Amino acid sequence: MSEYEVVVGMECHAELLTESKMFCGCRNEFGGEPNTRCCPVCLGFPGALPVMNRLAVEHVIRTALALNCQITPNAKFDRKNYYYPDLPKGYQISEYDFPIGVKGWLDVEVNGEAKRIHILRVHLEEDTGKLFHVLGDESYVDYNRSGVPLMEIVTDFPPDIRSSDDARAYLAKLRAILTYIGVCDGKMEEGSLRCEPNVSVRVVGSDTFGTKSEIKNLNSFRAVQRGIDYELERQAEVLESGGRVIQETRGWNDAKQITFSQRSKEGAEEYRYFPEPDLVPLDITEEWIETVRASMPELPDARKARFIEQYGISAYDAGLLTDSRALSDYFEAVVKESGDPKGSCNWVMGDLARLQNANGRDITECPVTPGDLATMVQRINDGMITGRIAKTLIEEMYATGSAPDVIIEEKGWKTVKDSGAIIEMVEKVFAENPQIVADIKERGLTAKRGFLVGQVMKASQGKADPKEVNRLVDEKLG
Repeated sequence: MSEYEVVVGMECHAELLTESKMFCGCRNEFGGEPNTRCCPVCLGFPGALPVMNRLAVEHVIRTALALNCQITPNAKFDRKNYYYPDLPKGYQISEYDFPIGVKGWLDVEVNGEAKRIHILRVHLEEDTGKLFHVLGDESYVDYNRSGVPLMEIVTDFPPDIRSSDDARAYLAKLRAILTYIGVCDGKMEEGSLRCEPNVSVRVVGSDTFGTKSEIKNLNSFRAVQRGIDYELERQAEVLESGGRVIQETRGWNDAKQITFSQRSKEGAEEYRYFPEPDLVPLDITEEWIETVRASMPELPDARKARFIEQYGISAYDAGLLTDSRALSDYFEAVVKESGDPKGSCNWVMGDLARLQNANGRDITECPVTPGDLATMVQRINDGMITGRIAKTLIEEMYATGSAPDVIIEEKGWKTVKDSGAIIEMVEKVFAENPQIVADIKERGLTAKRGFLVGQVMKASQGKADPKEVNRLVDEKLG
């Protein structure tokens, strides 16, 4: 059997964060009663004319700049003609030959190695409605999503993505950038960000590209990765058996972890593109571009580099912290008040992340405020509480939302620094463990010393000052 490699082009659709839809004043908001956020414009009634959403255009310019694209000064809209029940006009207003952004790139890290993914285009269009298929032969259409501003980002040809790992890294980095610059909320589970890999395979070493299959509307990193891996196996088996891969659109069955055929894949000529007669071309001036550029926030790569240099944390931790703008903002707010970057990083990435994951919460929903976490870090550093008590304290803070000082006072968790009280505990532990003491003193098994320290801390319920415990244990051992 020949060895095959996968080649992937990516089309990513991002719903833009605007208050109204792309060409009308209907509210742009997820959910709601079906067909309650519609008007003659987004439903395609005869005679209804579109009016362009300026903020949506600026969001695409902002994205194009973040992806190192050139901006087309006279971008224009076109009609993309096809019939489907969720497309009320029978055509989609999109951009074809003059998109807003062209010729960009995005650097990603895959398994520790840097890789550049080239971007062909970033363009603006309107979203379709949403179909709901029920048992039997009935389907329903909700047009609330119809006309929502939709940005499409397409990778260049020949594709730079050559594995499912590449694809996942690209999508994760793209999502981070879109959320950083505030153009999309990145909620893949709600369809705000959708990915369509175009997958083909070829024999390793070949210069010829295979026939592609498009996997439609994947909405998780895991689905993207597994869908590509499945297509690699499926297409390789077709070729090995002497068959021919056909160009088609395929769906993804997450329950069965397989793709399935939906329809033959259209070519650009089948859409019969022509300029949208109801919208004039855009006039994107240098002044407009520079105004948008001036409003750009610090991007993930720049923030990661700054975290490493300014806060002295590892590249790994900096990468995780800057994966989300909300998380990196939270971390910086903690550091600002605690004055301890490494301690703050350890608690944000450790116990707090564990609690967040266990409760399925995003950092924006965290009940522990940055100020309260910073106070907890300070209480550890000034010796008011021990690290062991802090692990219990943060769980109490997370469950109740109470301030750390209030909980410490109520629970009596302040560190015991009274040498007399600690000496009593040390002597009791030594008396209860004569063999361990003998092994250390007479046989030199110093590794067992940690057991004695641990027993003293246990006896104090984690409240004894660790430095004082260690000093007194050493003193007792001679």
